[in-house]
Amino acid sequence: MIRAMPLRSQLVLLQGAVMLVVILSAGVAAVLVQERQIRDQYLDRMIGVAQSVAQLPTVVEAFDDPDPSAVIQPIAELIRTSADVTYVVVTDVEGIRFSHPDPDRIGERASTEPTAATSGEVFVGTQTGTLGESWRVKVPVFGVDGDVVGQASVGMLESDLRADLLGSLGMLVGWLTGAAIVGLALSFALASIVRRRTYGLEPDEIKAMLETRDATLHGIREGILVVDEAGDVVLCNDAAARLLGGAAAVGQPFAEVLELDLDEAVSSQSQALVLAGERVLVAHADAVLVHGKAVGAVVILMDRTETDAALRELAGAQSIAEGLRAQRHEFANTLHTIGGLLELGEGAAALRLVRSAGDGGAISDASIAGIHDLELAALLLAKKARARELGVSLTVDASGLVEAFAVDGADLVTITGNLVDNAIEASAPHGAVEVRLRGSGGGGSIEVSDDGPGIAVEERSSIFDLGHTSKSSAGGRGYGLTLVQRVVRRLGGTIEVGDSALGGARVAVVVPERVGAGRR
Repeated sequence: MIRAMPLRSQLVLLQGAVMLVVILSAGVAAVLVQERQIRDQYLDRMIGVAQSVAQLPTVVEAFDDPDPSAVIQPIAELIRTSADVTYVVVTDVEGIRFSHPDPDRIGERASTEPTAATSGEVFVGTQTGTLGESWRVKVPVFGVDGDVVGQASVGMLESDLRADLLGSLGMLVGWLTGAAIVGLALSFALASIVRRRTYGLEPDEIKAMLETRDATLHGIREGILVVDEAGDVVLCNDAAARLLGGAAAVGQPFAEVLELDLDEAVSSQSQALVLAGERVLVAHADAVLVHGKAVGAVVILMDRTETDAALRELAGAQSIAEGLRAQRHEFANTLHTIGGLLELGEGAAALRLVRSAGDGGAISDASIAGIHDLELAALLLAKKARARELGVSLTVDASGLVEAFAVDGADLVTITGNLVDNAIEASAPHGAVEVRLRGSGGGGSIEVSDDGPGIAVEERSSIFDLGHTSKSSAGGRGYGLTLVQRVVRRLGGTIEVGDSALGGARVAVVVPERVGAGRR
């Protein structure tokens, strides 16, 4: 039944119940404390009155008189009235009364045992006598010779004590009632605040929204990061965690999670290429608005790593195909020339033409054939065809490569492909590029040199920064060398930039030998 109630009603009801328990507990505790205080006050008064009567010389001496009550009764009544107690009764050791608020009871035996007279000790307790149930104190009366001759009993009716207690509770009940009213008002106010904070939604509606949000966020393939006003990541779905390498992004500053200027990305409303480790991502950022106020930003990440790899493979295949078409055209011209020479009877000239044609123009040459990594060999074949189209002479020296690199083929393609592309771009047109491969035991070096303009000394440390590019073409994206550097670091290698013997730039990557490493 409670679950079916609105959240606001549940909050008021639960807080009211808690408040009721607290108020009742506080009220009971206050009543008990007040009762104890009242009894302590009356106890001190009754003990003092009883001891005063028991030690009064006139009372003690009256026990030897033929009619003790004639002396004791007026004194007892005077003390009872002035001390505001219910009764002051003096008896002998047998319990015969010498004083009583009702004079007709004098001379009768007391309705309770003369406990103090028989034990010689003070008695405190509740007993029922002729006046009703009363809380009483009994003090022994010692004679002149030191023997117990009677007792003095002083008491208060329990009904009077209860009346005093009830009379003192009026203010307490008023305060507790006021506290209850204020508490209920605060409960209603708190329930209203909570309702506004939850936008008037009930718990079941909030639960359904959260479940739907989680299912949506963690079910889509694009990565989503939500950043708060302080610049910290407050939400990261499964796809984003995967694209970021499984790092714990939630709670981290966005600047430490992704290399992206968030403010610029939000203001420009354009897509940007970023690197997450060695992954190439496309990032798009938008502001998060709540009631027209920006409270953060959301960044959508899409993986372009596989797309870029496919584009590189396609470009290589296209380069090889174009090279083959060019060679076919060249060979067709050569064959036509040879046929014409044979028809003219110039057999020797035709033989010289055949021998000269065998020295160049082939895509598969001895230098490429000596490379043990198939992916690397295929890449360099494609790059040679591409270089020829741009008028660049690309030579490969693999004479120092004893065995295959103990490096994944994709990493070799990433490193060598980016370095060779940069060298061809710098040397074109009519330039020269040289690739030197050295290595044994799974380690070695990849050195790419060109005869382009080179790299200034002051720029050599910044060419690996994300976004840095010297390409004038629209294809310059500025993350190729950054990706190379990250791959090399992961492999535990080094990368060096310097001047080449050809007159341009020289980039050398050293891959350390890995003990026990082998080809995949």
